[in-house]
Amino acid sequence: MTDVNSHNVAFVREDQLPQLPPPLAASGLVKWLRENLFSSIPYSILTLAALYAVYSILAGVLPWLLNGVWTTDNIRECRDVLDGATGGCFSVLTDRWSQLLFGIAYPNDQYWRPTLAFVLLFVAAAPVLFNTMPRALFIVTGLYPFLAFWLIWGGSIAIPIMALVGFIVGYLVYSRFVADSFAMGFIGGVVAALVTWWIGGFVTASMEGVLALETVPSRDMGGFMLNMILGVVCVSLSLPLGIVLALGRQSSMPIIKWICVVFIEFIRGVPLITLLFVANVVLAYFLPPGTNFDLILRVIIMITMFSAAYIAEVIRGGLAALPRGQYEAGDSLGLDYAQSMRLIILPQALKISIPGIVNVAVGLFKDTTLVSVISMFDLVGMIRGPILASTDWNGVYWELWAFAAFLFFIVCYGISQYSQWLERQLATDHR
Repeated sequence: MTDVNSHNVAFVREDQLPQLPPPLAASGLVKWLRENLFSSIPYSILTLAALYAVYSILAGVLPWLLNGVWTTDNIRECRDVLDGATGGCFSVLTDRWSQLLFGIAYPNDQYWRPTLAFVLLFVAAAPVLFNTMPRALFIVTGLYPFLAFWLIWGGSIAIPIMALVGFIVGYLVYSRFVADSFAMGFIGGVVAALVTWWIGGFVTASMEGVLALETVPSRDMGGFMLNMILGVVCVSLSLPLGIVLALGRQSSMPIIKWICVVFIEFIRGVPLITLLFVANVVLAYFLPPGTNFDLILRVIIMITMFSAAYIAEVIRGGLAALPRGQYEAGDSLGLDYAQSMRLIILPQALKISIPGIVNVAVGLFKDTTLVSVISMFDLVGMIRGPILASTDWNGVYWELWAFAAFLFFIVCYGISQYSQWLERQLATDHR
C-alpha cells in the first residue's frame, strides 16, 4: 500500500502570476463600439445608416467651407475667384459684418458702446446665475440696466441717474409700509417713484449735456444687437411678471384670479405676430394725438406679455406639483402669505419649473426675429432687406443664413447648458 505522504511535490509556486490583459473585445474602443454602436443587428444597421448620412453631409459642407472666399467686394468677384468650384462666398460677412451685428444706421464710431454693454452683461448677470460669486456684484447688477441704457441710447447720464433714484425712493417707501400692508407698500412705492421721476424731469433738463454721449434713436437700432436687446430685456421682465400672474391665478380673491385667467388665456390664444402688428399699428390709434411712443418700447411690452403668459402656466404647474403639506408648513410656522411664498413655496416651485422656463426663454429669444415683419431691421431683417436687396450681394443666401443660425445657436445652446447645470446644482429630481 502506497503512503500518500511519501510523494514529493516537484514544484510549488511562491509568487502570483501577473494578470493577463482582458480580451480585445472586452476593453477599450472595441468594447465601446460593441456596447454603444453595434450591440445588435438593428443598432448596427442604424449606425451604418447614420455614418453614411454624416459622410454625405460632410462631403458637401466641408468643400463649401474650406474653399470659401473671404476677400472679395461683391458676389461677381467671388464667383470669378471660385471659377465654378464648390465654395462659399463668405466675403459678404467680412463686408457687411457691422450691419449684421449693429444695423445699418448705428454710428460706426460708436460700436464700442453696445460692445461694452454686452461685455458688462456677463458681469451683471454673474451673481444672479451663480451663487458662488461675491455678493457685492449685486451692486453692478442693480446699476447695469441704467448704465446699459445710457451706453446704447446715449444722451446725458442724468437721465439714467434720475431713473435709478426713482427706483430707490420707490423701494424705500415700499419697504417702509409693506409690513403693515403689501398693497399699501406697493402703491406707495409706485407713487413715490412716479413723483421722483416727475421732479427728475426738471433736473435732467437743467443738466442736459453733462457727461453726454451721442444720442442714437431707437429707429437706428438693428442687427443682432436688436435681437439681444429684446431677448435680454423681455426675458428679464417676463419672469417676475409670470410669477405674479401664476400667483394671481391661484389667488382666493375672485377679481384678481379672473383678471389673471383672462389675461393668460387671451395672450396664449393670440399669435405673437398679431401682437407685434398691434404694437406697430393699432396701438398708435389709442394714444393721444402727437404722442411719440417708442416702437422698441411697444415691442418690448408685447413680447414681455406674451412670454409672461407662458411662464405663468409653467410656474403654475410647479406650484400644483407641490404637496399640500408645504403650504400648511408655512401656516404652522406663523408666516404670512408673502413670507410663505418667498421662503417655502416659490423656491421649490421654481426649481421644478426650470426646464419649462428655459424652454420659454429659448423660444422667446428666437421669436425676436419676428420683428422683421414690422419693418424692424434685426439680424433677419438686415439679411432680407438691405443686404440681399443690394446688387453687390444679391444671390448670397446660405452664407448669411448659416451665420444667423450660428449666432442664435450659440446663445440658445448656452442657455440650455446653464439650465442643465443649474438643475444638477439644485437637484431638481428630488433624489
